[in-house]
Amino acid sequence: MNTLPLLGGLQRRLKRLVRKLGIPRLLGILVAWILIFQVWILPALTQQPVVITMLMQGQDRANWEPFLKEFDQKTPDIQLNLVEGPFDTNLQENLLTSAFLLGDSPYDILNMDIVWVPKFAAAGWLRPLDNLVSQEQIAEMVENNIEGGRYQGKLYRMPTTSDAGVLYYRTDILQQAGANPPETFQDMIGILDKVQQPGDNKSGKQWGYLWQGKQYEGVSAMFIEVLEGFGGFWVNQDTLEVGLDTQQGIQAIEFLRNTIAKGISPSGVSTYGEEETRLLFQNGGAVFLRNWPYVWKLANQEDSKVKGKVGIKPMLQGVGQRGGSCLGGWGLGISTTTPHPKEAWRVIQFMTSKDTMRRFVLETGLISSYKSLFTEPEIVAKYPHFPQLLEAVQQSVLRPPVAQYAQASDILQRYLSAAFTGGMNPKEAMQAAARETRNLLDRSQPTRTSQNPGATQAVAMSS
Repeated sequence: MNTLPLLGGLQRRLKRLVRKLGIPRLLGILVAWILIFQVWILPALTQQPVVITMLMQGQDRANWEPFLKEFDQKTPDIQLNLVEGPFDTNLQENLLTSAFLLGDSPYDILNMDIVWVPKFAAAGWLRPLDNLVSQEQIAEMVENNIEGGRYQGKLYRMPTTSDAGVLYYRTDILQQAGANPPETFQDMIGILDKVQQPGDNKSGKQWGYLWQGKQYEGVSAMFIEVLEGFGGFWVNQDTLEVGLDTQQGIQAIEFLRNTIAKGISPSGVSTYGEEETRLLFQNGGAVFLRNWPYVWKLANQEDSKVKGKVGIKPMLQGVGQRGGSCLGGWGLGISTTTPHPKEAWRVIQFMTSKDTMRRFVLETGLISSYKSLFTEPEIVAKYPHFPQLLEAVQQSVLRPPVAQYAQASDILQRYLSAAFTGGMNPKEAMQAAARETRNLLDRSQPTRTSQNPGATQAVAMSS
């Protein structure tokens, strides 16, 4: 191929540029283009993406996978590394805790249950998010979902999925009895007096009321709702006052114990968790069930014996009291050990945006923290129970946001179990639980206000 004509053409163009721009200006342009290439273009072509690592339970990972693939495609400079964790939330918490205690955690983003925030923040494992999130976004979310991400006034966790304990009931049974859904504990017992005949639960028919009595975190979540319904409290976050052994606290545990004693609830309820109670209710084995919103979709699937026969409402209360659903849910925080906080925040922004959460809700049936997504027509058309869930999360109660929450919950669980199984009477159990909880919080008092993260961490991990 003869290249002389091509070279001649380039020479003529170069001469014209020199005449038009002058040599100094032309050199300046060339230098500028070289700098642009070296500073922006070349790094973009050769730089490896930043890897952001996050631990996520298997089902959560499956739910999020299509959305995070979308993020990867739209954001080639960030690569998400999802490490699959165990189903049990306690085991997940232990894995994250061990990662920090052994040295620099490999996790850039922490996917957290709402009750982990005080412990992780007090230990110095979370970066504050206050300067990153807009007040407009916060205002769109359910207030307690945001408050559940705060510790000592600072925001450490942006909520993704929300959760709140709710009461399920058999609409067909209540209709046959001419009864409206109960508002109080007394209403529920009155309905059961009509529909639950003596011996029914012995012959394979319905129990009256199912709840989670197993010795695990679920029993603490269940009990705080009953405690709130009777006008009591667990721990005052401002004063650290303990209210388990008040009259209201004793009434709450006596109510639950009496449901077993009177055959309203099975004696085995003291060993039941969410799934045991859900399966029994779904198979037609109970009139009322306390559980989480995930049950709705399963109770209405094709093979469910109660499909189309299930109602839902916020938790009950005592006469003259205000009930409250225990607030649960998951959210995202940034680890203090991450070398890539800016990239981690971009991931959190995507996952917690209203657009992403809207599509996530439609796809999974899980609930978000955006108030408007509980009543959006397209969502309500697919999930007609969502307006009732909004009422539940807005009327929710938080578990005590103290750094020693895990230990306080363990104390409560042990004494609830003792009362449910007859090892202690309800009053003695609550008095003992209150005494141990006060001792726990009193021991932590000096280090609770310490500015030394290491000292706080030691308190958070002590048993």
